[in-house]
Amino acid sequence: MTDSNSSWERELVTKLANEALLEQRKRRRWGIFFKLLTFAYVTFLLIVMVDWGGRDGLTGGKKHTAMVELNGLIAPGTDASAEKVNASLQAAFKDKNTQGVILRINSPGGSPVQSQTIYDEMRRLRKKYPDIPLYAVVEDICASGGYFVAAGADRIYVGKASIVGSIGVLMNGFGFTGLMDKLGVERRLITAGENKGMLDPFSPLEEKDKQYITGLMKDIHEQFIGVVREGRGKRLKETPDMFSGLFWTGQRSVELGLADGFGSLDSVARDVIKAEDIVDYTQKEGIAEKVAKRFGASMASSFADYAIRALPVLR
Repeated sequence: MTDSNSSWERELVTKLANEALLEQRKRRRWGIFFKLLTFAYVTFLLIVMVDWGGRDGLTGGKKHTAMVELNGLIAPGTDASAEKVNASLQAAFKDKNTQGVILRINSPGGSPVQSQTIYDEMRRLRKKYPDIPLYAVVEDICASGGYFVAAGADRIYVGKASIVGSIGVLMNGFGFTGLMDKLGVERRLITAGENKGMLDPFSPLEEKDKQYITGLMKDIHEQFIGVVREGRGKRLKETPDMFSGLFWTGQRSVELGLADGFGSLDSVARDVIKAEDIVDYTQKEGIAEKVAKRFGASMASSFADYAIRALPVLR
């Protein structure tokens, strides 16, 4: 009887100990979970505060140089889209503590429409805020559409080894007709409208289509030239090859009047604008955009990519 009681007591103690152990593990897991949740919440709040915090906190309300970045391909949906760059410029000019605005450019070009839109907004803002100068500072490259935009600034500063110019327009594509003949593949293109199949890569290039596209590109080229002449005025020292699509070093661009002098973001802020404190107004990618891209929302843009490739490009 005594042995039976001892066995029962041991089982009960063991069971209670195991249950206490399980309960302790559960509490520990929940503790870790809530700590991680709290950490994530605090991190989120910090990000929101940084994204939405006022610019005055960065300079103490002092006069400063406002900086906007134009990096990479100028096209819809990119960081260098007209939508983002113009919104950034508007915020920079609107700030009552802005002493001057610098558009820092590092771009090989892109869409002529996007470039024109940015250029027009730069000119509009200069008229609206006549006391706030707008300068373009070139880093490695400011070519084609990038230079189109830069022409809207009061002055353009470059590095001696920067690449500047490429005032021209191109449209590229591929033709697969020879390959299709070798493979024995027949192209069946049905259109409503005799010119609807123009530039189809699987059909031969018609001479009349080539002439039409050449004329279209010439019109865009003339618009580009007009913008450069308007923006640079009498400073421009035109040469026969200036608008041929050639590009030059920053040093040569100053000699040609395509740029005004040498300078960096810091030197222009310090020596020209006289406001060393620099505040970045570049519109950053929002949290919602980052999450959307993480889950593949950006895949939708790939369907439009094919059509964009066939458009004229300032590059």
